[in-house]
Amino acid sequence: MSFTEVAEKRPRLNRSQLSVPASEPRFFAKAAASAADIVMLDLEDSVAANEKDEARRNAIAALHDVDWHGKTMSLRVNGLDTALMYRDVVDVVEQAGDKLDLLMIPKVGAAGDVYALDMLVTQIERARGYTKRIGLELQIESALGMQNIDAIAAASPRNESLHFGPGDYAGSIQARTPHIGGAVPEYAMRTDTGETHWGDPWHYALSRIVVAARANGLRPIDGPYSDFHDPGGFRAAARRVAAMGVEGKWAIHPSQIALANEIFTPAPHEVERAHRIVTAMADAAQQGHGAVTLEGRMVDAASIRQAQALLKKAEMAAAR
Repeated sequence: MSFTEVAEKRPRLNRSQLSVPASEPRFFAKAAASAADIVMLDLEDSVAANEKDEARRNAIAALHDVDWHGKTMSLRVNGLDTALMYRDVVDVVEQAGDKLDLLMIPKVGAAGDVYALDMLVTQIERARGYTKRIGLELQIESALGMQNIDAIAAASPRNESLHFGPGDYAGSIQARTPHIGGAVPEYAMRTDTGETHWGDPWHYALSRIVVAARANGLRPIDGPYSDFHDPGGFRAAARRVAAMGVEGKWAIHPSQIALANEIFTPAPHEVERAHRIVTAMADAAQQGHGAVTLEGRMVDAASIRQAQALLKKAEMAAAR
């Protein structure tokens, strides 16, 4: 390992993140009763332009009045390129900041975007005497944001997670996609025998997000899968990114919450094997060995780090 150690900024269970339009108070009670790890009240893309002010008021009231059953609460503000963001932050954090855990910044393009929000939130917290520090979730959904991702990930001690925004990202790079977060049939290769194999057009972006997040102690989170009538497609997308090291995924419909929780929770057989690895390595260390064979495969120090990370996730999910 490098002499430079990377510590996780703020451990949270983040398997499922339910996006709820703040312009729709009728959804709040259902969201509160759901099994989502994080509920994100949205003031941005899911809210019509003429409903922004009302949505902001709804969010403040909901943070105070709704019993969220101990859920982690996030608020997605409007972008820095709008005339809405400052009022979102000032009004909601001043009036309900003690009820809020996270702020989601959309369309982050540069480290300065994060600095601006950090400065504003810090001033409000100091003025109000809040003792709990609000964390920042950063959406990477543009070519500019992807180019500057390393600086963005390291821009503030408030940073907790990087989120992929496949819809706006596709628009930014002018990709042709049938729906947000889904497969792209045209992104395929034809073999000499005439078979067609689909590729993953999001692999680079998500892999880049995972690396930048983990190098800075943040959680990498995948964004929405827009076709909520397609649970099979959601499962496939979630399993793919989980294998890459992504920690969780957005849910834009309550039906997607259970799928995300299931896929991003270590399976019982994985937990059992992780325990066997830890035990086998402990026995090997007592005998002066740095590696050992388990079930016909070599396990070593790297294996135990993977096992310990998996067990930590399993413990957090069990506690939930």
